[in-house]
Amino acid sequence: MSNENLEGKRWWIAVAAIIMQLCLGTVYAWSVFKKPIMTAHGWGETATQVTFMICIGVIGLAAAFGGTLVDKKGPRYVGTVGGILFGIGTLLAGLADQMGSIWLLYLGFGLIAGLGNGFGYITPIATLIRWFPDKRGLVTGLAVMGFGAGAFFMGIIAPKMIISLGVAKTFYIWGAIFLVAVTAAAQLYKNPPKGWLPRGFAPKTSAGGVQVTESYTFDEAFKTSQWWMLWSMLFLNITAGLGLLSQLSPMAQDVVKRVSTDISAKELAVAGGTILAIASIFNGLGRLFWAWTSDAVGRKMVFVIMFASQAILYVALPQIGNQILFTVVACYLLACYGGGFATMPAFAADSFGPANIGKVYGMMLTAWGCAGIVGPLVFAQIKSIAVYVAAVLLVVGFLLAISFKKPKGKE
Repeated sequence: MSNENLEGKRWWIAVAAIIMQLCLGTVYAWSVFKKPIMTAHGWGETATQVTFMICIGVIGLAAAFGGTLVDKKGPRYVGTVGGILFGIGTLLAGLADQMGSIWLLYLGFGLIAGLGNGFGYITPIATLIRWFPDKRGLVTGLAVMGFGAGAFFMGIIAPKMIISLGVAKTFYIWGAIFLVAVTAAAQLYKNPPKGWLPRGFAPKTSAGGVQVTESYTFDEAFKTSQWWMLWSMLFLNITAGLGLLSQLSPMAQDVVKRVSTDISAKELAVAGGTILAIASIFNGLGRLFWAWTSDAVGRKMVFVIMFASQAILYVALPQIGNQILFTVVACYLLACYGGGFATMPAFAADSFGPANIGKVYGMMLTAWGCAGIVGPLVFAQIKSIAVYVAAVLLVVGFLLAISFKKPKGKE
C-alpha cells in the first residue's frame, strides 16, 4: 500500500477509535442508574456501588492484559472480543435488574462488561500511538476524548429512558447498540507496516522522546523508578476523579435541592443527570485539550498544572452552594481527570519508546483498576471528608510530577 493510502488509513482508524471510545465511555454514567436501581430493589449505597467498583477495577486489569494481547494478536482481534463482552455484559445488567439479582449485576455490568471495556479501551490507544508518532498527544487525546464524552450522551438520554422504559429495557437497548457499534469499529484496526513513518516525519530523541530502536521492553521499563512514578501519578489522578464521578449525580442533586426545595424526585434525577452530562463533555474535551497542550509544553508540565489546580478546587467544593458554580468546577475537575488519561500514553511512549507500548502502558493501567476500587469506596464510605482526602492525594501527585525525570537512554 502506498504512503498516501496509509496516511488516509490512519485517520480512518482514528475515527473508528472515537466511535469505539464513545460507546465504552458510557460506563462513566453509572451514577444515573444507581439511584433507580437502589430504589427499585432496596439495595444499599455501598452494595450497589460495588458494581461500579468491580467494573472499573476489572477495566484496569483487562486493559493491562489486553495491551499484551494487542502486541501479540493484533488490535482487530482484541477490539472485537472487547465489543462482544461489553455488549453482553450490558445486556446481562438489564436481566439482573429484571430478576432483582445484585449478583448477576456484579457479574454482568461489573465483570463481563468491565473485561470488554478494558480490552476495547487499550486497543485504539496502542494502535494509534504506532500510526501517529508525529502527533502522539493529539491523537491519543482525540481517541480518549470519545471515552470521556460517552457519559454525556448517556447522562442526557438514559434518565429519560429509565423514566419511560425502566432500567432493564434501557440496559437492553444500549447493550445491543454496544454489541454492534464496538465490534464494527474494531474491524478497521490494523498495525502499520514495520518501519513505516508518516510522510516528512523524522523522529528525534530530543523532541519526541525515546526512538523505536531504543524502546524499552516491559521488563526493562518495569524495573525503572520512572515507570512506577508514572503509575502512581495515574493512580492518584484517577482515584480523585473516579470518586467524584461515582457520586457526581447525587452531589449535584444535593446542590439543586438546596436551591429549589420544592423540586420533585424525577426533576432532581433529570437535573443531576444533566449536570453529569455537561461535566462529561469536559471530561472528553479536557482529554483533547490537555493532550494537545502536552505536545507544546510537555507532559510533565501538564500533570504539574492539573494536580495543583485540582487540589485547590477539591478543598473548595463543599463550600459551593450555587448550581452554576458547582457545574463549572465539576467541568474543570473532570477535564483534568480525563486529561490524565489522554496525556499518560504519550508520556509513557516518550519515556520508554513506542515499540512495546501495548504492554508498557497497558500494565500501567492497573493503576486504573486500583483507583476504581479506592476512589468510589472513599466517596461512598466517608462522604463528609472524601473531597479533602482527594485533595491530599492530588498534592502527592503534584510532588511526584515536579520530581519526575525521563529515564536515561538505554546503554
